Amino acid sequence: MFPATIHGTDEGLRPRSSSACKKHDKMKIVIDDKIPYIREAVAAVTPDAVYMPGAAITAADVRDADAIIVRTRTRCDETLLGGSRVRFVATATIGHDHIDTRFLDRSGIAWTNCPGCNAASVAQYVRSSLLLIARDFGLCLCRATIGVVGCGHVGSLVAAAAGELGMNVLVCDPPLGRTGFVRLDTIEREADVITFHVPLTSSGRHATFHLADEAFFGRLARRPFIINTSRGAVVDGDALGAAIDRGMVRQAVIDTWEGEPEIDRALLDKVYIGTPHIAGYSADGKVNADNMALAALCRFFGLVPPPPVVAPPLPPGFVYTGDPLELYNPLTDSAALKSSPEAFERLRGDYPLRRETFR
Repeated sequence: MFPATIHGTDEGLRPRSSSACKKHDKMKIVIDDKIPYIREAVAAVTPDAVYMPGAAITAADVRDADAIIVRTRTRCDETLLGGSRVRFVATATIGHDHIDTRFLDRSGIAWTNCPGCNAASVAQYVRSSLLLIARDFGLCLCRATIGVVGCGHVGSLVAAAAGELGMNVLVCDPPLGRTGFVRLDTIEREADVITFHVPLTSSGRHATFHLADEAFFGRLARRPFIINTSRGAVVDGDALGAAIDRGMVRQAVIDTWEGEPEIDRALLDKVYIGTPHIAGYSADGKVNADNMALAALCRFFGLVPPPPVVAPPLPPGFVYTGDPLELYNPLTDSAALKSSPEAFERLRGDYPLRRETFR
């Protein structure tokens, strides 16, 4: 895993040489209480850590904090951080559209995200979904074509996983513009499965907001399966529901939703797999995010990093015969959400142990 980049300011990036210490007795950190496995490591950095539900963190809570470590449920903007003592913001996620980076940069507040931290976890989710589609819908993967839209940390691993399953892989990523990539219209014509791995952007030449809209679904030639694990608004939920009803899409696997946590329950009922934004929630991915966020924080404040956080082992009685679905089957998460859609946030926050490998 590559070190997380610290954005926004050079202030404080140089370690405190002889005065650098392992613990900062006067540094206060406010942390989302649903970030797992991190507490022991944080305690080695500072004794003054406050854990709170991410969506409940307020300006009053962070006014005297030096740093915050959050997830996507905390909007980091002037409303939260204006007038505070915060100098550093870390989000233990790949995405950072919940961070007002212009405000932070303008205010001299450094920030970091964790690119690639859960890429392998999302690839596991997509791989398991493909195996289930093959099992339950009779799709022969070795004769099928998958279109991977977006080829960053996640998309590149998904493309590799699909190739290992014998699929013909088409990759579309106009901003990268690499030789061998295809245009989106090629994927619309030729793909049996289309999976999205792009950031959510609303402006510019390659905006991704409602990239899969009514017109997109109208151009599909092969009634493909749709998979979205990127951001909810990359796929127009109303248009997807209509496309399923009209047979333009054979079925869908949706992990990210418009309006989370208040999701479209009618769409949830229609899709084959619907999960509560947990594709990247393996313990391995969470540990990567913990370590990247803490390393960046310690680098910024000139502290010696604590020992790396490690993922807990699988239960002693777990038996693995080599079937990837034994390690992770997204239909389990889908059944939980479909039975209790109002529990979207609880299902995310209390997510059970999941590992990418059996060790």
